[in-house]
Amino acid sequence: MIVDVTPLVLALIDDYEVVVEGLASMMRSYQDRIRIVELDANATVATPVDIALYDSFANPQGDSPQVRELAANPNVAKTVVYTWKFDQRSITRALANGADGYVAKSLAAAELVTALESIHRGEQRVHPTGRASRKVVAGDWPGREEGLTHREAEMLALITQGLSNEMIAERTALSINSVKTHIRSCYRRIGVTTRTQAVLWGVDHGFLPDRSRRSGDDV
Repeated sequence: MIVDVTPLVLALIDDYEVVVEGLASMMRSYQDRIRIVELDANATVATPVDIALYDSFANPQGDSPQVRELAANPNVAKTVVYTWKFDQRSITRALANGADGYVAKSLAAAELVTALESIHRGEQRVHPTGRASRKVVAGDWPGREEGLTHREAEMLALITQGLSNEMIAERTALSINSVKTHIRSCYRRIGVTTRTQAVLWGVDHGFLPDRSRRSGDDV
C-alpha cells in the first residue's frame, strides 16, 4: 500500500507576528508533515493552502466575520479555529460559521499536527485538550518574556487597541468579571495601576498589531 506523505500546506493567521512566529517555531520539528507557506497578520490568504489556522489571540472568536471570510476564501481548503475557548456553544457557532475544525491551544505540537491531519482528512473536527496536554503552553505571545500569561497578554493587547472591558468580554467570550480579574493580574505583573499606564506599557512592548504579511520563505 502506498502511503501519502505529502505535507499539509498551512497558513497561520493572527494579527501579531510574534504569535504566528511562535506557532511556526512550535511546528518546525514536523516539516515532513506540515509546510507553512504564509504567516498572515490580516486574515487574507493569497496562495492555495490545505488549512488556514486561525489563532484567536486578541482576535474575534470562531463565529466572527473574519472566520467566515477565511472559510469563503477559494485559496483555503479548510479553516481551523485555534483557541482556549472550548465550550460547546463556541464550538457549535464556529462550525456553523464555516469553520472545518476547532482545536485546543493547549495541545502539544505533535498532537496539534495530528489534529490538523485528521481535520484535513475529514475525520474528527473537534480536538479538545488531551490528558497529556493539560500543562502544555503552546506557541508564543507578546509579553511572555515579561512573565505575562497568555490571557493577561491578550487582555493587555486589547486594552492597547483601545477596547473597553465590555468590548473585551464580547471579543474573548469571557465574563466581565473574568476580564477584570485578568486585567488586575496583568497590571500587577507589569507594575502599573491605571489603564493609561497599561496602554503606554503595551505600546512600548509590542502590543499593537503588526498588520503585515510575511512569506513562508522566511519561516
